[in-house]
Amino acid sequence: MAELDVMPEALPVVVIAGRPNVGKSTLFNRLVGRRQAIVSDQPGVTRDRKEGEALLRGRLVRLIDTAGLEEAAPDTLFGRMRASSEHAVAAADLVLFCIDARAGVTPADKHFAAWLRRQNKPVLLVANKAEGAAATAEALEAYALGLGTPLALSAEHGEGVAHLMSEIADRLPDTAPAPRHDAEEDERPAGPLRIAIIGRPNAGKSTLLNRLLGEERMITGPEPGLTRDAVAVTFDDGHGPIQVVDTAGMRKRARVEESLERMSVSASIEALKMAEVVVLALDATLGVHEQDLQIARLIEREGRACVLALNKWDAVEDRAATRRAISDRIETSLAQMRGIEVVTFSALTGAGVDKLLPAIRRVYGIWNSRVTTGELNRWFEEALERHPPPLVEGKRLKLRYMTQVKARPPTFLLFGTRAEQVPESYKRYLVNGLRETFHLPGIPIRLQLRGTRNPFTEGESR
Repeated sequence: MAELDVMPEALPVVVIAGRPNVGKSTLFNRLVGRRQAIVSDQPGVTRDRKEGEALLRGRLVRLIDTAGLEEAAPDTLFGRMRASSEHAVAAADLVLFCIDARAGVTPADKHFAAWLRRQNKPVLLVANKAEGAAATAEALEAYALGLGTPLALSAEHGEGVAHLMSEIADRLPDTAPAPRHDAEEDERPAGPLRIAIIGRPNAGKSTLLNRLLGEERMITGPEPGLTRDAVAVTFDDGHGPIQVVDTAGMRKRARVEESLERMSVSASIEALKMAEVVVLALDATLGVHEQDLQIARLIEREGRACVLALNKWDAVEDRAATRRAISDRIETSLAQMRGIEVVTFSALTGAGVDKLLPAIRRVYGIWNSRVTTGELNRWFEEALERHPPPLVEGKRLKLRYMTQVKARPPTFLLFGTRAEQVPESYKRYLVNGLRETFHLPGIPIRLQLRGTRNPFTEGESR
């Protein structure tokens, strides 16, 4: 597969770096103005680089939260996390090097400060957790790091953050673009196609995103549950901008015990709700589990388009039987997913990954489908002739006409006398007919019912 170029960013890049548990993610959230990164007292929560736009004293910047810098062998998890952080620093216009003012300057702080000095990058030294006079005094120890005057602040309480924003703005390159204003809104291109990669732990979601980007953007490895936060990356596939969100693996609710994992799952669900197309990643060697079906039901309930991504296809022995078993399980358990787009590939080797983005764009097109009222009602009349509405309470329902009220997903409104009493079985008949006739496979279809009032029956909706 040809590598996809990550979209160039005109915004200056500000990277937050430092050892674990010094409050980098809390500072990131404070600067972007919302709770975007998961924060916990547990050290090492951030593993992948988290990006967001921040408006700092009139200057718009791309802010990057990184994993904690730790000494570790390259092939270990912490070694891979450090490599990701170093990659972010290499692309930075300004580095915010954070230390914990309450803990004072540690040997690890000294080690990484020396490393930063060798990178020839502008650095602002941030002494975080400096609540109160005592901590502020301890922050002065950071002069010994040789990175200039430390800025004492408390990201958690917001103390000193305004001063930090001013310092960042003063040190940005002069070419930094001004913030966008509402008057320019119409001139900006449409936003990117929003995609979320969802699935159980160890289904290969992060490996898939790295393969799409052509770089080791996400931390990957044999350990399940490496991704803890929802991380968005934007690139262009030659047909337009795409924003892909990699999410934490979603396990059964009964097995989610730690508060950190609950936050990770909440971030995954939020990413699903914000997406237009959801890639449901499965380990093809394991088949469909009940948790996969639960995730698929959530995708359908939220009205998102979906592509079923069968990863690790190179390790499947009987591919025809496996694909048939997975498709049968999905279509038997999820009627609304009938005809779902299925892509088989190996994220590890890259074989077949080039089929995924075209499939996503096809499904996105179907999800945006609109049917003219004329076409719709010609089909509706034929459907009524083939299978007239059933009797309800001894009376036949009189269904009059249908119109499409919106797309994304396709939503149809059915009018008729006592239309709200249409049984579920007849609604399924109509939805299946819409899906087959107007080529709407694998996406949710909404059918809303609206009864008309009988003027001769006072007070009754007819």
